Amino acid sequence: MGIVNKIMEVMMRSRMNVIEASIKDPIGTQERVLFENIKKAKTTIYGKEFHFDEIKKVHKFQKRVPAVFYEDFQHYIELARKGEKDVTWHGKIKWFAKSSGTTNAKSKFIPISKESLEDCHYAAGKTMFALYLNAFPETEIFMCKNLRIGGSSELYQKYDTRFGDLSAILIDNLPFYAEMKNIPNREISLMSDWNLKMNAIINATKNEDVGSLTGVPSWMLVVLNKLLEETGNNYLDELWPNLEVFFHGGISFKPYEENYNLITQKQLNYFELYNASEGFFGVQDQLHSKDLLLLLDNGIFYEFIPMEEFGSDKQRFLTIAEVEVGKNYAMVITTNGGLWRYIIGDTVRFTSTDPHRIVVSGRTKHYINAFGEELVIENAEEALKIACERTNARVSEYTAGPVFMQQKEKGAHEWMIEFDQEPENFELFISVLDQSLQNINSDYEAKRFNNMTLNPPVVHKARKKLFVEWMASRGKLGGQNKVPRLSNTREFIDPLIELNK
Repeated sequence: MGIVNKIMEVMMRSRMNVIEASIKDPIGTQERVLFENIKKAKTTIYGKEFHFDEIKKVHKFQKRVPAVFYEDFQHYIELARKGEKDVTWHGKIKWFAKSSGTTNAKSKFIPISKESLEDCHYAAGKTMFALYLNAFPETEIFMCKNLRIGGSSELYQKYDTRFGDLSAILIDNLPFYAEMKNIPNREISLMSDWNLKMNAIINATKNEDVGSLTGVPSWMLVVLNKLLEETGNNYLDELWPNLEVFFHGGISFKPYEENYNLITQKQLNYFELYNASEGFFGVQDQLHSKDLLLLLDNGIFYEFIPMEEFGSDKQRFLTIAEVEVGKNYAMVITTNGGLWRYIIGDTVRFTSTDPHRIVVSGRTKHYINAFGEELVIENAEEALKIACERTNARVSEYTAGPVFMQQKEKGAHEWMIEFDQEPENFELFISVLDQSLQNINSDYEAKRFNNMTLNPPVVHKARKKLFVEWMASRGKLGGQNKVPRLSNTREFIDPLIELNK
């Protein structure tokens, strides 16, 4: 290993010490994080309103401070966006990450404080590399460049603050020594036109020595396929012999893994991340499992609502001391960016509590439960994977929604699926998808029994590039913009059906 790796090893080992300390004392770590956040915010408008100076225990915090959705919290954020100091976090918030999210608001503006930038997002980036180095001590990725793919990253000024895609904010504030290891450069990364940006990325990276990739799987794949086409290479490792790992997040990797395997001759390492505008929550820490280590020392205090209680008068808010393996929870966060008991909209399932590891099981609003079937994204993607394996297919994008009962007609689920490789037998694909969903989800199985409530799924083949065109029409190309996978309404499936005609 070169001297660069030796230096990085020392730095990353220091980070591993922090990670290991939080694993040994998870409850103490979380309580320290909470009360550090409370201390920073006790003289703010929000802190005074809910008497932060009187809160000394976790249960007092939970009793006194309300759990909120974005809409409940929005007027505080708007105050801060107008330049008001000490609203929900001490001092003035300069940056706001714009995210479409899945709330009723058209756009969310998530406050990014200096602390959340440094002690959450950037610290998690160090954690990501530390865990990778811990898993692969002989790695030489630090001697190569990291290809990063951000979103449509123009930054906008309003009032006395700035907003834009989180990736733009992170890139714009990245220290020079970290910026040196990343490609493309800041200027290209912050371009707003996705098509111009993609061509610029290709020109800037095709002659570099790339060792790692970071980004959202869907948009990264678009760039890489275009890169191979432009350079005349069949495989990425022909272009970049030292390419070793893809750090990916934002959406599930399951629908894309086979597509990545097809453009590399050697086996890449895939390390999953769980990050969002609101915070950086988890990183894969094991080679043999995609489970994510929950980051407990990242400036975020976590609570979890059992999904069977979510939205009811009796919903409980559990700390990490109270969660159980195998159960689905809605995640609630209190952050060093000034979000307090914020219901983020994600659902997670614990696979371990020593240490605390999770998988992201879906969204509180991205599911289908029109008939009591409680179908979550995790179910859908496992069933799609099985159907693809049985029929030699590859899925690039998909979405699904309910077909509501009309008079005596029964309900169903309607899918729009874009294939990279179409099934050898389309009817078998639909049958395996349906049967796999029944095997995975007993509620779905009960509704499908003898077509009692649900008829078999209706599946449409999407023409090529349908989802890219649809996302472009909504102004949501690139970066953190995600194709909505499941919806309890027809708001996504109907326009796609119309566009597919």
